[in-house]
Amino acid sequence: MFGRLTATEVVLIAGNHDYLKRDSYYRNFEWEKNVHMILSSSLSCVELPKYSLAVYGFSYDSREITDELYKEAFPQKRQPIEILLAHGGDERHVPLRKEELLGLGYDYVALGHIHKPQQISPGRAAYAGALEPIDKNDTGMHGYISGEITPKGVKTVFVPAASREYVHLTVPVRSDMTGHELKEEVKRRIGEKGEQHIYKIILTGQRDPEIVFDTESLDIFGNVIEVVDNTTYAYQFSKLREQNRENILGRFIESFSGSGKDSIEYQALCEGVHALMETRRG
Repeated sequence: MFGRLTATEVVLIAGNHDYLKRDSYYRNFEWEKNVHMILSSSLSCVELPKYSLAVYGFSYDSREITDELYKEAFPQKRQPIEILLAHGGDERHVPLRKEELLGLGYDYVALGHIHKPQQISPGRAAYAGALEPIDKNDTGMHGYISGEITPKGVKTVFVPAASREYVHLTVPVRSDMTGHELKEEVKRRIGEKGEQHIYKIILTGQRDPEIVFDTESLDIFGNVIEVVDNTTYAYQFSKLREQNRENILGRFIESFSGSGKDSIEYQALCEGVHALMETRRG
């Protein structure tokens, strides 16, 4: 595919997921003339005189590299324009610091390893992120960075290119909401955001203790991979406490007096009351 490019030079390095094992296909693959694979595990350079450009980088030769190898990765002033390809940024994959990275002296640093696009320094260093989202927590837009280096400086722009996104969609639930109404609300919200996306549905709010939502029915378009039910039961705790002062239910409610609705204690109160109420029915 790279070989089909008629006016583009490609420079690439191997990261921690595709590191250079002894039998790596990278080592013996015959690339097209416009493709330049940096196989060295120490800083190396690919010169492209046609573009007055030198691209530096090194490939991983193990799954983890904990040394700060970019700390001394200075350019060698081989061409007027110099770019660094860098992969890493956490403790187990070549730790790097923003100030040290920018202080090396490259015109631009193209970063990989983190899946979400993010600017380290506008026009100087950025993670392009994965072209497509990798897993359900890889939310937001994905694409690539298009850049231009001229005598006036560096100009970059993020170009969204992914065909779909993973979306965490929060759906508030009312205490009077039925299962059918919830299904219609999910359908409406997915319709607004786009049926092409892949969703994790998060239910919040309070629901009738007598209602059990059929979460599988919420996968209306076949694009819901998970439903998380964070709803609590809509009990009238003050009324229940007054009615049950002399029994375990009333004493249990009293023990959680003052718990905020967003607290873990309040969730425990809801679950405990529901369990006691179910025991009564039994």
